[in-house]
Amino acid sequence: MQQSIRVISLGVADLKRSRSFYTDGLGWSALLDVDEIVFYQAGFGLLFAIWPLEDMTTDVGSTLQPGSSFSLGHNVDSPQEVDQIVNLAREAGATVLKEPQDAPLFGGYHAYFADPDGYLWDIVYNPGLSVADDGTVSLGAPDA
Repeated sequence: MQQSIRVISLGVADLKRSRSFYTDGLGWSALLDVDEIVFYQAGFGLLFAIWPLEDMTTDVGSTLQPGSSFSLGHNVDSPQEVDQIVNLAREAGATVLKEPQDAPLFGGYHAYFADPDGYLWDIVYNPGLSVADDGTVSLGAPDA
């Protein structure tokens, strides 16, 4: 398994308020800003996402708490890699919260597990995410 974190996601109580805080208050520029989620580039090949806690709870399939709900996103190159990593994590003692499955929101495939301390990992194949040589992240429609 490649050691990588591409996305840190926060489940927020009020997306409009959080969008205003990060965009207007801190002056961050959104890479992608849609009704359901906002992505900011936070470093070389790294994304920071905010999305409604209710949606994150639904996506994970477990109850999450305000103020302590976040996930670490590990993006991989294929659905098969998602399956392999989830199996490795399970064998290592992770609790699988969402078995690998299609992700209609972005046209990919993903799963969630919690490490032994309960930290959430979102293992994702997103065909629309790419990182350029200079570290710039692109989020686009998957190749046809």
